[in-house]
Amino acid sequence: MRAQGLAAACLCLLVGCANAQLTPTPDSGRELTADQQVYQALTRLSFGPRPGDVARVRTMGVDRWIESQLAPDRIDDRATDDFVVAHFPVAAESPAQLEGEFPAPGKAAADTALRKQEAMKRRQITEGLQSAKVARAVMSDRQLQEVMVDFWENHFNIFAGKGGPEQYLLPDYDRSTIRPYALGRFRDLLGAVAHSPAMLFYLDNWESVADSGEPTLGPIRRPFRAQRGARGLNENYGRELLELHTLGVDGGYTQKDVIEVARALTGWSIAGPRQPNPGTFVFRPAVHDAGVKRVLGHMIPAGGGEQDGETVLDIVARHPSTARFIARKLCIRFVSDSPPPALVDRAASTFTRTDGDIREVVRTIITSPEFFSRAAYRSKVKTPFEVVTSALRALGAEADSTPRTAQVVARLGEPLYGHQAPNGYAETGESWMNTGAILARINFGLAVAADRVPGASLGRWPLAAQLASASREAQVDGVVTALLDGDASPDTHRILLTGLNPMLTEAPSQTGLAKIVGLALGAPEFQRR
Repeated sequence: MRAQGLAAACLCLLVGCANAQLTPTPDSGRELTADQQVYQALTRLSFGPRPGDVARVRTMGVDRWIESQLAPDRIDDRATDDFVVAHFPVAAESPAQLEGEFPAPGKAAADTALRKQEAMKRRQITEGLQSAKVARAVMSDRQLQEVMVDFWENHFNIFAGKGGPEQYLLPDYDRSTIRPYALGRFRDLLGAVAHSPAMLFYLDNWESVADSGEPTLGPIRRPFRAQRGARGLNENYGRELLELHTLGVDGGYTQKDVIEVARALTGWSIAGPRQPNPGTFVFRPAVHDAGVKRVLGHMIPAGGGEQDGETVLDIVARHPSTARFIARKLCIRFVSDSPPPALVDRAASTFTRTDGDIREVVRTIITSPEFFSRAAYRSKVKTPFEVVTSALRALGAEADSTPRTAQVVARLGEPLYGHQAPNGYAETGESWMNTGAILARINFGLAVAADRVPGASLGRWPLAAQLASASREAQVDGVVTALLDGDASPDTHRILLTGLNPMLTEAPSQTGLAKIVGLALGAPEFQRR
């Protein structure tokens, strides 16, 4: 019963805070203390502080640090780039290079055993991309850039396990589609996604062609996959473009708009293996619906060809519903699961005023009184990806050069590039927390402190030597200060002092400082940001 009671208390602490409705602060001042502002910025705009980060940002000034993170191109991050290229070369290779190195199923040997071996080799592409993402989050100095890449890759979600060429296309999607535009203009990002072979394949637009009887821009000469019976309009990408990527489900579009958008995007496809630059975007005029279209009240004249799709992107990128939808999602990511309407309004206004300048929208949010309010402080539950990377950063761990840490993220419930539906993983806390998830996170914290996660070594934690010979009470105080911003509930403080967590059926095998650190990493205070 005690374990159940503590589980309920943890859920209340974790999810209750995340679901609390924030109210705007009564004035323009910040409610958090100077130290709390530093902690808030480091846990929201990065994957958590590394040893020394709190002191460095305190000395630098939180606003100056925020400004530096908003300009990632000015931050030298060559060490991270070099690490990724050296250990995960697939992250830097083109689709054609990857296909040559990891043969596609159609090129595999007829022998079943060999085919299985080649399938395992192809999985190395996804594993390399997953591991590179974890490594960047752990070691990059461009932390806000990495947070925004994670946000957009979830917003424009692609499932790595769909099959076909998706594995070959995803590294370029991360490298060329998302990263360059993560803090740029939304229209540029939206256009890059719309031209991405990875997205065109995932949402089936590559095989969407004009319906029979509709005019096209030329005679049909065996369009891509026509020999397999793939004929006619496919609405998948058109629907998700409106519902998930821009306007939102309540954004004011109709089923007719979905159809018209899909018509405008016919012919947006992928170059086949026998064409120049296979695996890249190609427009196929012979299968493009060349008729007149009307999207969200805008008439698109006949015969526009590829420009029809660009016109659609212009319309939806600048639609008021898109401004509000994107602003609200960013407020949810950075401030609260239930963000203050006034902040959403201001962020949406910035989006409209700056023609979708993502950097300026983010600046509006992360410098706001609401961001630095008491209600926002520790109100967000970390995702498994954030739990793992923040724990490693907290102990000053080295980036993992193997797939093992990415596999830990998957075991905690968030396989990277592994969400099958196009809506991406949930941004709100209740989706991540239940008794089983809490227990898994506690055990993960203990594993990190026991040096069972690659790159993490308690012996290399700067405070380890200082606290090793201290009293139990002093060790607990030091760990709470270093890992929990000096703020632990009575329950957490008692667990750290006794070394006993009632949720665990067996006592942790660690002793001394390792047990205190492990239990602190699994505490509700560390599980929130």
